[in-house]
Amino acid sequence: MASVDVIKCCLDSIRQISENINDALVYLDAGSTESFQFLGAFPLFLELGARAVCSLENMSALDKVVDWNTNSDPARKIVVITSRLLSDAHRYILRCLSMLQNVRHCAIYTSISEVAHSAYPDSPLGPDAFLEYESLLNQDYEELVKKFGTDLSVSSDSRLKESTPIEDEGWSQITSIEDNISGFDGISSTKHPHEDYSGGYSEDVGQKLMVSVHHFPFILCPFSPRIFVLPSEGSIAEANLSTEHENSISSGLPPVSTGKLADAEDVSPGAALTAQFLYHLALKMDLKLEIFSLGDLSKNVGKLLTDMSSLYDVGRRKRSAGLLLVDRTLDLLTPCCHGDSLVDRMFSSLPRRQRITSLSQMRGSQSQLKHGLVKLERAPLAVQIPLEKFVIEEDSKSNFQLLESVEAFLCGWNTIDSDAQSVELTKLSKKLNDESCLQHNEGEYLHGSFVATDNFRGAPYLEAILDRSTKDGVMLIKKWLQESLRWENISLDVKIRPGFASKLELQSLVKALAKRQSSLVKNKGIIQLAAATIHALDELHSVSWDAFSSAEKILHVNAADTSQNLAAQISDLINKTALVALHGEKQKSQQGLFTLQDALLLTIIGYVLAGENFPTSGSGSPFSWQEEHFMKEAIVDAILENPTVSRLKFLQGFTHELEANLKKTKSDEKKEAFSDNLDDLDFDDDQWGNWGDEDADKDITKEEAYDNMQLKLELRDRVDNLFKFLHKLSSMKGNAALREVMLALESRQNDDPGSSKGLLYKLLTSILDKHDIPGLEYHSSTVGRLFKSGFGRFGLGQAKPSLGEQNIILIFVIGGINGVEVREVQEALNGSIRPDVELILGGTTFLTPDDMRELLLGDYSRN
Repeated sequence: MASVDVIKCCLDSIRQISENINDALVYLDAGSTESFQFLGAFPLFLELGARAVCSLENMSALDKVVDWNTNSDPARKIVVITSRLLSDAHRYILRCLSMLQNVRHCAIYTSISEVAHSAYPDSPLGPDAFLEYESLLNQDYEELVKKFGTDLSVSSDSRLKESTPIEDEGWSQITSIEDNISGFDGISSTKHPHEDYSGGYSEDVGQKLMVSVHHFPFILCPFSPRIFVLPSEGSIAEANLSTEHENSISSGLPPVSTGKLADAEDVSPGAALTAQFLYHLALKMDLKLEIFSLGDLSKNVGKLLTDMSSLYDVGRRKRSAGLLLVDRTLDLLTPCCHGDSLVDRMFSSLPRRQRITSLSQMRGSQSQLKHGLVKLERAPLAVQIPLEKFVIEEDSKSNFQLLESVEAFLCGWNTIDSDAQSVELTKLSKKLNDESCLQHNEGEYLHGSFVATDNFRGAPYLEAILDRSTKDGVMLIKKWLQESLRWENISLDVKIRPGFASKLELQSLVKALAKRQSSLVKNKGIIQLAAATIHALDELHSVSWDAFSSAEKILHVNAADTSQNLAAQISDLINKTALVALHGEKQKSQQGLFTLQDALLLTIIGYVLAGENFPTSGSGSPFSWQEEHFMKEAIVDAILENPTVSRLKFLQGFTHELEANLKKTKSDEKKEAFSDNLDDLDFDDDQWGNWGDEDADKDITKEEAYDNMQLKLELRDRVDNLFKFLHKLSSMKGNAALREVMLALESRQNDDPGSSKGLLYKLLTSILDKHDIPGLEYHSSTVGRLFKSGFGRFGLGQAKPSLGEQNIILIFVIGGINGVEVREVQEALNGSIRPDVELILGGTTFLTPDDMRELLLGDYSRN
């Protein structure tokens, strides 16, 4: 029987819609672009006959003249693939139709199901969401045609205006047609509106646009055939996972588990969309799910899944699979820490593609306040790997020609006006003659990215390093590079030593492999991965990562000792950040030193560790009052010395006062130093200079002291609120049921006590060894409940299945996964008595420590 393969299923899903793709312009939104980038699906679209693959949000009037098949006939149909709600993508689709005047057929594929559209709180669509949207899009397009006739083109340099909401019905600020229509673009402006456009457009005027909407669930980002996350700019990843209540810690994370199931009306949008996604994922992969859950939000998702899957399971032959849903909040420590994972280092150090401003972020304030549905801005998964160091040789004239060609193409693509284009190219030629400018601009256009399907003679690159530590991953990449060089018959001038590869050795290997253009194209997958590794091993990034890792190990050691030692270590880390700020920018720029944001992330780690080791210490806190007081004062001093702390939720609206206070303090210090210098001088004729001003000076001093006191009191109140939030994080393991689960998992581990394995490792080890896990809830289907309640009394009861007996296990972490967990899950599988189990690991998003800091302390925090 064929093994499960997420990548193969995704590519097969694209092939199933080949009839619509053939001879069509394919438009992908940001989420689906990210997904198909990991899939390596762009060549497949062209293979299936697509005229071109374009960006939906950044569409241009020039899209209609791009045709790799060199077909002379104008495009008559388009295909739009979106990972968003139809209401969010509507304005982009309408804008696309208004610019492509020949289109008569529009097929729209969305990853959000029809049921999810109708159930979403802010969606204006009802039970027949797809049919309703087809008629609404036709209606809007017909109104546009009636109003403007054939003059529908939009200039390519006009941008969507996000200023004011047009409607408050959920249509996400559809820009008014008047704002987006600005006459013919540069290509069609030379023709008269009544003339035949592109060989017969006049015959199409007045014809009805044929619109069809379909569900396309396989929009996900696979790192390997069995590891995936959801697109960062898709509606599922952006949806809130918890509404604002006492157990919520962040909009992007599940609430703290209390053992209680939420009411159906209180289920968050993210939970409902996740359930719909998993249901259709299993349906497309032909799997019958036995659903298990751990955590409050996971139980809600499991219940929703059970209600949906109880009908299609009956009478259908499917492969049985176990689905384990896990709340991210059950283990916050693993994604917060800087573990030994090469993939985590890469994602933390590499620059990301900038987010495309989405309409879902621009909803009307009334709608947001009504439902509390502020969308999350996840960090894009599309990284930008710097390749210019290896592709470009310093002394080669062809480098200038390469960059000149790339930049000239981009300038010509983005510029319609010929005068503006000539000006830009004139400026460009001047820039290219300046070597310093070349070094500045080259990285803007030459970069690579991860592709899950790129392989070397059948060995997939990204999949192979996912379960590797940093050292093992670097050695494997070095081995691949050497094999590629032998395959290309390229000799090296530099001797490479066996063992762990240094950054310089990897650079020499990559430069040799990329020197020839044919070799560069054939080996682009390993070259991109090696360049990403070199970037991650650069001193600028590796020193910071290693410093974090060392500090976290020290916190682990102190947490196994006493609360006093752990509190003293946290206070010391915070005090060092104040010292760095005090010594100025030069000291701050030194590598390996922590900022206040870094220290606060380490404080979170310390409190989570304290909650595990000292759950009964203090009142609501794992530390004593005195220990916590020292930590609070250290944070207050650090903030006063560094008030420009960005994106910290507990300081919002207070940063301006802190900056003004710091400027005033520095000004007073300068004045005091200046007055001390004056006092050292002897002025015989100025004995009466300060006579009579003593009272005024006293009043000013009292007023300044009062202002400083008010400032510190306000700051201490905000820091107190931060520590209440830290108490909530430390008390997560204090839940009796959850603590029983953790104690049961940890008691079965044979590892050394100092080993800090994550929750997924412990769970999977216990599952494969077929141990009972307290708190793990099984969601029986309708048929199972019927046997249990009805026929069970006649001895026809249905036994509860065991997750460890399943041949296929799908683990989905609601809130996200990281690279360390991928490696640990593979370790658990390899060391089990059942290594033949087909394991799929998925999550809402891919998390780095910076992402966790943003979720817990940034705009989406509940502190």
